[in-house]
Amino acid sequence: MRASPGEEAPAAVPGQIVELPPGLDALLAGLPEDARVRIRLRAARWQAWSPAERAAFAERAGAWDGQAPRARMERREDWRAWQALPAMQREQVAGMSRQFATLPPDDRQALRAEFDALDVSVQRGWRLGPVLGADYASLHGLLAQVPVEQRAPLLEVLHAMSSAQRAQLAVLTQRTSPQARDDLRRELIATPPERRQQWLWEQMDR
Repeated sequence: MRASPGEEAPAAVPGQIVELPPGLDALLAGLPEDARVRIRLRAARWQAWSPAERAAFAERAGAWDGQAPRARMERREDWRAWQALPAMQREQVAGMSRQFATLPPDDRQALRAEFDALDVSVQRGWRLGPVLGADYASLHGLLAQVPVEQRAPLLEVLHAMSSAQRAQLAVLTQRTSPQARDDLRRELIATPPERRQQWLWEQMDR
């Protein structure tokens, strides 16, 4: 059973018995534990829904399936980026979205046109949220082609840095050759928060 884009799994209900379709138990046995838990939780939510809620979900799922593969990929990336934002920034983005919805249609269209005119890489950079999105152009060399295992810890470090520290890091990134930026990321991630400013000064003085 699948969830619609952006849907979060429900909380587990202690002692809840979820009846699965015949044969599904055998298939679940071959899946990792976290995948089995997600499927059972979604099955529990489905069984708890009213017929109207199930019909609404089926309609949303049909609309999702009707989108082009590239559009679905973009939506998935948007959702993963949203999930990776700190809670305060998610609230900030939600507030900005509500404010955008109150604007006159002409103003909304003008803002969309302004965004569409940006370079594609800059557009993707705004997926990092209002803080890192604003710094993306200067940090692009560090954020481009980040290995999967480095992405989450790197974003955590960047969100924790001050704007002045990110500005220093941007200068340092520009001074670093593309071949050496992977080492720069690794050192940045490995540096304890209390030493981060000293590390930046040391790197700048080299």
